[in-house]
Amino acid sequence: MIKKEKNYNLIIGGIITAVLMIFMFIGIFYTPHDPNAMDSSLKYADMSLKNLFGCDNFGRDLFSRVMTGSLATFNVALITVLTGTFFGVLIGALTGYYGGIIDEILMRVNDTIFAFPSILLALVFVSILGSGRNTIILALGIAFIPSFARIVRAEFLKYRDMDYIISAKLMGAGNLRIMFVHILPNTYRILLPAIIIGFNNAVLAEAGMSYLGIGVQPPHPSLGYMLSDAQSHFSQMPMMALAPGTVLILLILGFSLLSDGLSKSKAY
Repeated sequence: MIKKEKNYNLIIGGIITAVLMIFMFIGIFYTPHDPNAMDSSLKYADMSLKNLFGCDNFGRDLFSRVMTGSLATFNVALITVLTGTFFGVLIGALTGYYGGIIDEILMRVNDTIFAFPSILLALVFVSILGSGRNTIILALGIAFIPSFARIVRAEFLKYRDMDYIISAKLMGAGNLRIMFVHILPNTYRILLPAIIIGFNNAVLAEAGMSYLGIGVQPPHPSLGYMLSDAQSHFSQMPMMALAPGTVLILLILGFSLLSDGLSKSKAY
């Protein structure tokens, strides 16, 4: 009897991700303190039962701010990836299925967007629309479209001439049904790990933007903004950097392991 090898990446990644999801979900409804409430008497307060991670230079509770900040970073990354996935799948499906002039036009636009680094594209949008959460979501969402479009296009090119697709056409199935019912479900084994990796990239991009001051704006916390804010106060209160930095690392690690585990798994 062949012993089935355990997929440790999937297990560990799933546990880390689940714990962080619970941590952020609780933050939607409850935080121990108001994350933006200042108390000068608690400036640089050490870790305690009342303030688990201590307090920052304004006397704000770091645990509450990490809860709220991680949720803000997660939301931006999630909306960004969903936007990129939706339009990327749509463009990839159209170009891969129809080919011809549609393929030429859409893929040239796709290549043009792909040529711009996401940070540069974000800076262009910030210069036009101003800094903030919605601007970053728009810029990063557009920047993520080309990668998903290429993946879906390649899969559609592979499946569109297969026998079962030809049979579906002969039986009178419409193009939209063939595209989104018969072909698209076959792309999920490739697309799902790519979406998770895309989420990781979006988390890093959002953190980088907020670190530079063009992402989520104060007083609302995000992990990147908290890291930036901690630079000048690390010697007085190391937890100002360690707390958001650790959550950011765990968030990326958890989803990276999850993506790697899914790509190796035969169960989905």
